[in-house]
Amino acid sequence: MSDRRLPARYLLPVTGFILSGIMTVIISGISTVMALGFSRMALGAWPIAWISSWIIAFPTVLVVLPIVRRLVARIVAPA
Repeated sequence: MSDRRLPARYLLPVTGFILSGIMTVIISGISTVMALGFSRMALGAWPIAWISSWIIAFPTVLVVLPIVRRLVARIVAPA
């Protein structure tokens, strides 16, 4: 049986994709409910808010994550 996983070179984009997706779905959901209250209107607006924020968050994470990793490596001793 072959290994169907992506090559290691895709670590950053896949990490960024999943991380930004999870973060934006949670944050946009909270923000939408806070702005509109828990209602059908909020549930309808949430996917639009989520996709809009994800479009910005994903490329931002791709740029920022390597910088954060280098900064953290200077602050935290290796295991």
